[in-house]
Amino acid sequence: MPRRDYYEILGVPRTASPDEIKRAFRQLAREYHPDVNQDPRADERFKEINEAYQVLGDPQRRAQYDRGGRAAVGTGGPSPFGATPFDDLFDMFFGGAFGQERARAEEPGPERGSDLRVQLEVTLEEAAHGGERAIRVEREETCPACFGTGAEKGSAPEQCPGCRGAGQVRYSRRTAFGSFTQITTCPRCGGSGRVIGRPCRECRGGGRARVEREITISIPAGTEDGTRLRLRGEGDAGARGGERGDLYVDVRLAPHAVFERRGRDLHCEVPVSMVQAALGDEIRVPTLDGPVPTALPAGTQPGDTLTLRGQGFPGLRGGRGDLIVHIRVRIPEDLSKEEARLLLQFAKLRGEQVKPARKTLIGKLREHLS
Repeated sequence: MPRRDYYEILGVPRTASPDEIKRAFRQLAREYHPDVNQDPRADERFKEINEAYQVLGDPQRRAQYDRGGRAAVGTGGPSPFGATPFDDLFDMFFGGAFGQERARAEEPGPERGSDLRVQLEVTLEEAAHGGERAIRVEREETCPACFGTGAEKGSAPEQCPGCRGAGQVRYSRRTAFGSFTQITTCPRCGGSGRVIGRPCRECRGGGRARVEREITISIPAGTEDGTRLRLRGEGDAGARGGERGDLYVDVRLAPHAVFERRGRDLHCEVPVSMVQAALGDEIRVPTLDGPVPTALPAGTQPGDTLTLRGQGFPGLRGGRGDLIVHIRVRIPEDLSKEEARLLLQFAKLRGEQVKPARKTLIGKLREHLS
């Protein structure tokens, strides 16, 4: 009876990729392995699958097979386990975990400290002009009592009795393929090969302690709301001599009593009397740099705006927005008799017929009391 084609045995086309061939082998090997499948024919089927993979799983032998068939690769009776790569079999039954356990444990090296993140609220003036602010941050520092060793003063870390300083331990494991030695990280010392007999009372053996520090933050001029500033090396101290983490500062702009920000433009409201609005005047307009004298045109109407170029919010890369001044005309509510008479005379001069509203009892009482 002619022997079957290797591609047919694995159930893959002749154009199959190496990964497709490996996946097909693993799936069939799991199904027909003698320790899993109790069918009497499973052993022969497993041998056949193994032989096919020995050839198709090797790029050089596969090329020879594609050119000249079985005679070109010289396969006879296949061994059930001998030539199958151990890694494939371990991955097949242990999902790669055994291969990881076989990796040699290494002593932990320096570990970088954690990054920290804080929020800082600044005024509009601080964000516009820039400056410095001091904040207090709680962070991990190298323990001042043990200088990072984790051992109480007068003592030192000792050799781990569990692994005798090797940082790794060996276990024997029996599998379907025989007995294997497993090497893994020592659970007692975590791979360092050393243990602390007398932990430091300050840091409890961790080598680091929580400390509150004052840090000065430089705020660039033109800082936007939501800007994140990065201060390198101002985070937690690293373990075992590792570098410090960074400190990230999220800047928030506090609401302002006078200005409203819209992009790089600032808006504010300035009240003026009806006489100033009618006749015009020089008024003082608030800006981020202090009050500025500004001409109010005669005949200004309620809601009119004045634009002060370059008096807005600065940009990080230069330039500055404008200040938009919204004029609010105040109408007096407590006119004296003489003021009311003059206004009526003014109305007559302009040809306006005005009939003043009668005062209420409360209004008359207020006038009497004043």
